[in-house]
Amino acid sequence: MESKRKIIVILGPTASGKSALAVRIAKKINGEIISADSRQVYKELNIGTGKITKKEMSGVPHYCLDMVSPKKIFTVVDFKNCANEAIEKIFAKNKTPIIVGGTGLYIQAVVDNIVLPEVKPNWKLRKELDKKTNEEMFAMLKKLDPKRAKNIDAKNPRRLIRAIEIAKILGKIPHLEAPLPSYDVLQIGIKLPDEILKKNIEKRIKKILKDGLVAETKKLKASRLSWKKIYELGFEYKYPALFLQKKISKEDMLQKIILENWQYAKRQMTWFKRDKRIKWISEEKQVGKFVKEFLK
Repeated sequence: MESKRKIIVILGPTASGKSALAVRIAKKINGEIISADSRQVYKELNIGTGKITKKEMSGVPHYCLDMVSPKKIFTVVDFKNCANEAIEKIFAKNKTPIIVGGTGLYIQAVVDNIVLPEVKPNWKLRKELDKKTNEEMFAMLKKLDPKRAKNIDAKNPRRLIRAIEIAKILGKIPHLEAPLPSYDVLQIGIKLPDEILKKNIEKRIKKILKDGLVAETKKLKASRLSWKKIYELGFEYKYPALFLQKKISKEDMLQKIILENWQYAKRQMTWFKRDKRIKWISEEKQVGKFVKEFLK
């Protein structure tokens, strides 16, 4: 019997050091990297999303980054197609695919080969939902599809709108399992103590502000994105947008981005903890052991 092809996943909350760790592993095992980040797929969102730079890639090819304009909507189905294509390309070079990211649904879609429905955007519904608050949309989703409501990011209007759209058309979001993919998966999760993760988040936010986050947000506005659309790109853009409109102070902007990131990191961990197959590590030397064992 032919042995299964192997894939490694490096996951964890925001600011846990996933990207750098994935590059180090890729260099050791002749791997290439697939980014599983729902915002790094967008062009022009570089500083705010913490997108890996060419220099940080250290020559390791990366896939599923910088694919679409922030004016477009990129779905889990789009990501799964991109990831599957990248996986085949990497295997064709006799290398090991390494999926890295913090978007749980993206990772699960590939790891468990979930068949997701192709539902076209319902513009009329979107217009109506645009007028609602996140809380109102979350309450709607809870009624339509309680299962999806349990694991959605309730503060992400794009996700809420998409989930309601699908649930309205299909009754509820189906999680149809396809035949399992013909590869073995090792999932490694980075779990840092709260105080270290908090420090990392604070350090990261201060760095991206220093690197020009406000200017990047200004540029998005100049590219004819509405303020509302910019808010939907995540809190790293929402608060600089409010600052640019003189609605909050510089200090407020910093504190709010830090707090929202910390709350988001906790939501990410809640999502990941449901998957008992993830091997959690707190220091890098544990990774080598797992990877060696898995690839032999």
